[in-house]
Amino acid sequence: MADSMTTGAAERSDRPFSPLRFFGIWLALGAQSFGGGAATLALIRRAAVDQHHWATETEFVRDWALVQMAPGINLLGLVVLLGNRVGGAPAIALALTGLLLPSSLITALLTAVYATFAHHPLVTAALRGIVPATVGIGLVTAWQMARPLLRESRTEGAPSLAAGILILIGAALLYLRWERLSIVAILCGGGAAFALVRWIRHVRTPPVSQRLLSDTDEEPA
Repeated sequence: MADSMTTGAAERSDRPFSPLRFFGIWLALGAQSFGGGAATLALIRRAAVDQHHWATETEFVRDWALVQMAPGINLLGLVVLLGNRVGGAPAIALALTGLLLPSSLITALLTAVYATFAHHPLVTAALRGIVPATVGIGLVTAWQMARPLLRESRTEGAPSLAAGILILIGAALLYLRWERLSIVAILCGGGAAFALVRWIRHVRTPPVSQRLLSDTDEEPA
């Protein structure tokens, strides 16, 4: 995990920031952002992590977790954080403009076309097929987001891994069982639960210096 984070940082530092190229990337993302938030998140993740190395897997997931706690459109918050990583305020403006401009124009055009052919059987059938395709993309993206966190938890030991899996399942069950439960409450509960596990682990595991001192005291004279 540490190696991947170091590699990602090195790749970012080796590539000079090109405003025109950066804007073109986000224009392409905006033109492809069909299928709602899950599909757009998958596109952004692929561009940011796999193709252009603006962030590592862990950095991307942590940015996404951060924007979950802020009100408003999460994807735009994520775009702001990624733009800030690459080139500060100018990159943020380019990323937001590039993502929103083509998608807004395409949405307006498709809305006008849909108003004309809304009741056509083929159009209705096509829309029914889009929904499961979007769900499939969302499941893959969810796994890609969860994978680095579970991998990191596994390296920390069985308690951290178990806590991560339980929080994942528990959050899903809470959301399904109590629809009126605040999303913020679920997110804060998950964060508090994992922080508690980390604190208990820290209390039970003495610092390295303390362990070394203890081992030295136990050595025979």
